[in-house]
Amino acid sequence: MDKASVLAKAGELGVISVLRGPNPELTLKMVDALVAGGVLAIEITYSTPNAEDVVRAIDAKYGDKILLGMGTLTDPKQATAAKAAGAKFLVSPHCEPELAKAMVGTGLAVMMGALTPTEVFAAYKLGSDVVKIFPGSVGGPSYMKALRGPFPQIPMMPTGGVSIDNVGQWFAAGAVAVGAGSELCPPNLAKEGKFDEISAKSRLFVEAVQKARLAK
Repeated sequence: MDKASVLAKAGELGVISVLRGPNPELTLKMVDALVAGGVLAIEITYSTPNAEDVVRAIDAKYGDKILLGMGTLTDPKQATAAKAAGAKFLVSPHCEPELAKAMVGTGLAVMMGALTPTEVFAAYKLGSDVVKIFPGSVGGPSYMKALRGPFPQIPMMPTGGVSIDNVGQWFAAGAVAVGAGSELCPPNLAKEGKFDEISAKSRLFVEAVQKARLAK
């Protein structure tokens, strides 16, 4: 899947699950539960133990049936390693030139983190295909809507502070997609073996995204 197709698919799906799994085994089960609930865009963060091995296992199981990426990149070396593991998109929590160069150099879809207007524009100029507004909880949908004023050409995706209750507000504010972490897939549910509840949350989140899209 080429970069343009990945970006189009991310926009079509609308929600990316940001997974910081407690361990490899539970992370794989969390992914299975999310997919069963209809969430088909998955970001495995580098804060997940053995993250690259986890991505390899997910890619081997699902291939192009899901959109798989790696996030929380902080070291330029992680960019090529993530691609080799099977990631189709890369996400960082911040915008830093050397990391940006490495991420863009992979040819994969890139989503760099930013918060202030200066950071948002810097990330875009450094080659971020979508700018991740992080943490979204700081300013909420109204803040991102304000950012869209001077930067209507920059695709934005909030992460942090996105929930079923406010996902409609984020899309109304101009989000191309949203990143959802513990609100979508709480690690405590995985630790308790409540994977059916994760699937149920996934279905509700997908429905909320679809409803938000129809309301635009």
